[in-house]
Amino acid sequence: MDIHLQYGRNGIGINLPEPIVPTIIRKPVMPVLDDIEQAVSNALAEPIACRSLVNIARNAKSVAIAVCDITRPVPNGAFLRPLVETLMQAGVELNQIKILIATGLHRPNIGSELSEVIGDSWIEENVEIINHDARDDQQHVLVGYTKKRNTPVRLDKVFVEADLRIVSGLVEPHFMAGYSGGRKVIAPGLAHAETITTFHNARFMGDPLVENCRLEGNPLHEEQLEIIEMLGGALAVNTVIDESRRLSYINFGEIEESHADAVNFVRKYCEIEMDQQYSTVVTTSAGYPLDKTYYQTVKGMVGALGALRKGGRLIIVSEISEGLGSPEYIESQGRLLQMGADAFMEMIGKQTRARVDEWQTQMQLKAMAQGSISLYSTGLRAEDTDLTGVERIGSITDAVMTSVSELRDPAVAVIPEGPYVVPIYRNRDTLEAAA
Repeated sequence: MDIHLQYGRNGIGINLPEPIVPTIIRKPVMPVLDDIEQAVSNALAEPIACRSLVNIARNAKSVAIAVCDITRPVPNGAFLRPLVETLMQAGVELNQIKILIATGLHRPNIGSELSEVIGDSWIEENVEIINHDARDDQQHVLVGYTKKRNTPVRLDKVFVEADLRIVSGLVEPHFMAGYSGGRKVIAPGLAHAETITTFHNARFMGDPLVENCRLEGNPLHEEQLEIIEMLGGALAVNTVIDESRRLSYINFGEIEESHADAVNFVRKYCEIEMDQQYSTVVTTSAGYPLDKTYYQTVKGMVGALGALRKGGRLIIVSEISEGLGSPEYIESQGRLLQMGADAFMEMIGKQTRARVDEWQTQMQLKAMAQGSISLYSTGLRAEDTDLTGVERIGSITDAVMTSVSELRDPAVAVIPEGPYVVPIYRNRDTLEAAA
């Protein structure tokens, strides 16, 4: 069987010979917006849980618009200019508008990469664009501390002090926050390193409710909502895309309500309930831009766990054209290999604040506890292989056949879109007993 997987910009095909008949886990066919311009216009004209943008912006002297960085394929080019033009219609001058790249602790986006993020040359030429820098103390203000968990909340000064605050993002499954977009664009997107490393510590990341597609009871989500409340609210443009990166849904409105609306839309496509698990699972890191680094590849590992039988083999396909990730992440992976999993977890469990990017190492350990992991990548340098902590393979098909033979189980599942599709295992016997 020929199967196309999301890999880099163009994808990659694999052929699984008979007698293997894999189960393909993917979204149901999603609707696609034929008239994007009209859909954007409708979203801005019919906001969720707030007044129209023209009315809200009429007396604003400063507007901050936060957009996701290069790691998210948000279709900013479809809505940024209509958004800015609506603000201008309300009387806001171009020099009163700033666009913030919500990098969190990621690197800045500059040059052609910035153009790709913004997606509109007119916006680049006419609106001031600033890369958020989580390590710059002067760029942040202390908003306060969360009530339940005492997280220090330091946020981007430009965003906090703006008369009107707007975020934009992609609503998709997220292995920590439940779903991306909305409140997540502010924290961690526009947060100081102190805030990010506090609610990314081992206590948060180890909570069983910090997982894909879960909002209720998720402590990270709860902190993010409280931060919005402390900030005094914001507005949001929320987008949903299909497997081919075409715009499927867009809305605009009050940040919490509009995000919840987008989540309700996307849930029925990306949450795939299953009554069995598989000994061999092939998944991806969703292709470009998410599979540019090994750091982001971990999301694909964790996203597939619902499909993987305990003790099975997970084969992840990720181009990794930019290498492992940040220097801090590389150092974290090195500590894992030096110390071993148990000692590493014991060490991070004592920290009030995580070291930068070590939470991704912790998440990889979550995947490794379920089964063995094999990595196919044509971009990762050979000398960096050891730091992944997993097996490197040269052929996806051969790895599948070896796994089937060694585990003596022909059950194979393939997830072409990686972490954008989340298999959720429902044990049939347990469900019948509960009934």
